[in-house]
Amino acid sequence: MQLVEPRPNRPMPIRITPLIDVVFILLVFFMLTSRLLPVDHLELANQTANTSPSTGDPIPEIRVLSDGAVEWDGNTLSLSDLGGSLRSQNITEVNVSTASETALSDFTQTLSTLRSKDITAHWKRENAPGSQP
Repeated sequence: MQLVEPRPNRPMPIRITPLIDVVFILLVFFMLTSRLLPVDHLELANQTANTSPSTGDPIPEIRVLSDGAVEWDGNTLSLSDLGGSLRSQNITEVNVSTASETALSDFTQTLSTLRSKDITAHWKRENAPGSQP
């Protein structure tokens, strides 16, 4: 003898609130534990051999100065003149170094100008005094 009628079979609704809570907790966890890179650093490949792998000739080095000008082969050139000067001597690969007070915007503008002239640029990082190589 059954005193209570059995409940009809119907699908159980999925409750979204606990799922949202779990997703929110995971989001907060990953936001707090992830390591954010500083915005004032630019990650670049540092492949600066002294000679070109294709020809064996020394790779010319240009230096970006603090005022945005570029020093190459003992001459100070504007950024607009640099690409033409390198191309006139059939240079397709250079090492780029910077003065210690060079702005990041000048450095990236130099890289962009070289890339637009189809010149491969390698960043030549100089170690700060007292730092390890």
